[in-house]
Amino acid sequence: MDIGKQIEYWINTAENDLQTAEILIANGKTVQGLFFCHLCIEKAIKAHVVRCTEQVPPKVHRLLYLLNLTDLTFSEDEKDLCAVLMAFQFEGRYPEYYPSSPAPLKANEYFKQTKNLLSCLKLKL
Repeated sequence: MDIGKQIEYWINTAENDLQTAEILIANGKTVQGLFFCHLCIEKAIKAHVVRCTEQVPPKVHRLLYLLNLTDLTFSEDEKDLCAVLMAFQFEGRYPEYYPSSPAPLKANEYFKQTKNLLSCLKLKL
């Protein structure tokens, strides 16, 4: 396995998911946009899983579980963001857990936090 290519894949797709999230949130598709925020952070953490384990990351979506497979440490605010995003990752996978849509200002705040966290995760690669 080419570790560099794996990391590049996870980061590139995380960046694409962030762009998709921005478009969706800007167009009033808040729940779907926050689902893509979750994907963005999941994939960025998976890049670090590859870096730390030199293995393909597990096919799971739990952010804090994935985080524990790395040498990263998240602040309480970053962990709180992960908890929020976890609620939105169920949408699209398990319709009985469909979350309510936050107000547009709150959704934009979550998006900005996601963007900042992605930037931090990229710097640590």
